[in-house]
Amino acid sequence: MYTSLFITFFKIGLFTFGGGWAMISIIQREIVDKHHWLPADEFLDLLAVAQAMPGILAVNIASVIGDRLRGFKGSIVAALGTILPSFCIILAIAMFLTPDTIKNNATLTSIFKGIRPAVVALIIAPVITTARAAGITWRTVIIPIAVALLIYSHLPVISNPIIYIVLGALGGYLLSLRVKG
Repeated sequence: MYTSLFITFFKIGLFTFGGGWAMISIIQREIVDKHHWLPADEFLDLLAVAQAMPGILAVNIASVIGDRLRGFKGSIVAALGTILPSFCIILAIAMFLTPDTIKNNATLTSIFKGIRPAVVALIIAPVITTARAAGITWRTVIIPIAVALLIYSHLPVISNPIIYIVLGALGGYLLSLRVKG
C-alpha cells in the first residue's frame, strides 16, 4: 500500500501545474474514483482539514490522506510523493537553465503560455466540485463574491482578514435567517 500511495502522489505531483488547488480534482479522481481508498464525503472533510493547516495545500492534502490511510508513515510517504517531482524538476532547471535562458527561449515561453489556461481550468474544477458538495448555491455564492470585491477594493478600514471571515459568517447567518423566514 505504501508503494501504491507513493506512486499515486508522485504521478499527481509530476503532472500537475498550478499548485494545490489545481491538484485537488486529480487527487479526488485518483483517491476516490480510481483507487476507492476514501468515499467522496470523507475526502471533502479531509480537504477542509488540509485547508485549515498552515503550509502548502498539495502537501497538506497528501499528508492528511496518507495519515488517514496508513497513519504517520503513510503521511510521510504521500507527502514525499507529492514533493519529490517538483524538487527534481526545480533542481534540473536550476542546474541547466538560467532565468535569462528561460525568458529568451521562445519555445519555453510558448509552452508556459499554453499551460496557463489549463491551470485555470484545473483550479476552477475543484472549486465547483467542492462548492456543490458543500451545498453552495447561486444564492450563497453572493457571500464569497462580496468578500472578494471588498478585498479587491483595498479599503483601509477592512485590512484584517479576520474581519472578512466574520463578515462572511454574518452574511451566511443572515442569509440562512432569510431563507428560513
